[in-house]
Amino acid sequence: MSNHTTVSTFLLWGFSSFPDLRGLLFLSHNLHTPMYFFLCGLSFSETCSTMAIIPRMLVDLLSDSKTISLPECATQMFVFFGLAANNCFIMAAMSYDRYTAIHKPLHYPILMTHKICFQFITASWMVGFLVSLGIVIVVFNSSFCDSNTIQHFFCDISPVVSLACDYTSRHEMVIFGLSAFVCVFIVMSYVFIVSTVVKMPSAKGRYKAFSTCSSHLTVVCIHYGFAGFVYLRPKDRDSFREDMLMAVTYTVLTPLLNPIVYSLRNKEMQTALRKVLGKTVRFMSRCFCPPWVSHCSSSIC
Repeated sequence: MSNHTTVSTFLLWGFSSFPDLRGLLFLSHNLHTPMYFFLCGLSFSETCSTMAIIPRMLVDLLSDSKTISLPECATQMFVFFGLAANNCFIMAAMSYDRYTAIHKPLHYPILMTHKICFQFITASWMVGFLVSLGIVIVVFNSSFCDSNTIQHFFCDISPVVSLACDYTSRHEMVIFGLSAFVCVFIVMSYVFIVSTVVKMPSAKGRYKAFSTCSSHLTVVCIHYGFAGFVYLRPKDRDSFREDMLMAVTYTVLTPLLNPIVYSLRNKEMQTALRKVLGKTVRFMSRCFCPPWVSHCSSSIC
């Protein structure tokens, strides 16, 4: 053993032997733009928001004990609504990105740098969780008595506050104001986009602009249509069952549909996917030829 060198680190060579697959296994350089940076942040945030409620929901479906403590309920509400508000603000940043691309295309590279995009994402996370913190403080500063059954599959605002003994209209207005601030912020962002597009003199330019923003508008209409109906309308105990069913759309279905909507309806994503698949097919045909073909160039592998 004295003639051997002691190894303290390892080298993960991995796919370095397949240089043609590096682009496929990472990301296409065509997608290194602000819009896809925001989309990456949105996908991560939505994944985290579903993880805040779905595991607990699945456990409750299979378990006879469905109890949850007040600290656990408050934590779930804080995390979920912090991430939900973050999703709203990231979508608002995406709308500003599209507005800048349409309204000021020549200044777009200056106005949407990597530093500015990172600042947008950071501000979205900070403001989102500050809004959520305000909601949780208002809700859980109340006293809870009598019934302790939450008519929902997670600790949503209205089913929880309906159990409070000292919940007043003042508390309700504070929560309504915070929820309306988040929803109106994103709606107004897209109102600016639509008004800018409508003012374009060219019909071809309007069509191109709307096709660029169609995926954004589709997601916003689906997500915030149901969410706005649930959180911005007057509440009573009979509406909780309807709210619970509608909550499935923006807690489960929308995060699943977003990657499909943004990918399949976007020409840049389609072009990048075709390039990656084309490279993969050519690579596979060179490296894994059948044995009866004599001109395989498998030496590159």
